[in-house]
Amino acid sequence: MKLTNQGVITNKFKTLNKGKIVTGIIMGTKKLYDWANQNPMIEMRPSDYTNDVFNISRNDNVIAINTALSIDLKGQVCADSIGKIFYSGIGGQVDFIRGASKSKGGKPIIALPSTAGKGKNTISRIVPFLSKGSGVVTSEGDVHYVITEYGIANLQYKGVGERAQQLIKISHPQFRDELKQYAKKSGFII
Repeated sequence: MKLTNQGVITNKFKTLNKGKIVTGIIMGTKKLYDWANQNPMIEMRPSDYTNDVFNISRNDNVIAINTALSIDLKGQVCADSIGKIFYSGIGGQVDFIRGASKSKGGKPIIALPSTAGKGKNTISRIVPFLSKGSGVVTSEGDVHYVITEYGIANLQYKGVGERAQQLIKISHPQFRDELKQYAKKSGFII
């Protein structure tokens, strides 16, 4: 709402639904609801429209930014559970990752902090393998870019060894040796 009112978001470069904010959900304050009510710039659509890979890809330069709870050295993304414990739904992550990858000039991104927890309870979010029971929300074949505060890993069209090396480079330095040892032990890298 604020960015639209400031003219930052215009939707004028969209090739599908040009000039429109297309969404299936609006959550926020009464001020937001009042602004959205009868606003001709907003189109409420069901998720089978908003999350349709073909519809997403019809816009050029789609940048899809999603997050993860953890990602393993092959590039499998878990965004819905911590082990067997259900954390959230999968939402539209795969839809937007695939739509952005098919969009002319698009970029599918998984962005996450390199760690979770604090002090002695700090754990790496880039892990050797996903915990038992973890859901793979986005498969390794769909992941292109992974970003942490330590950099960007481009996994697109890379083999397992290159993927592991790229992910280790952007992991927290505290966990890099452990990840390298696992990657060597598993035959991912020499």
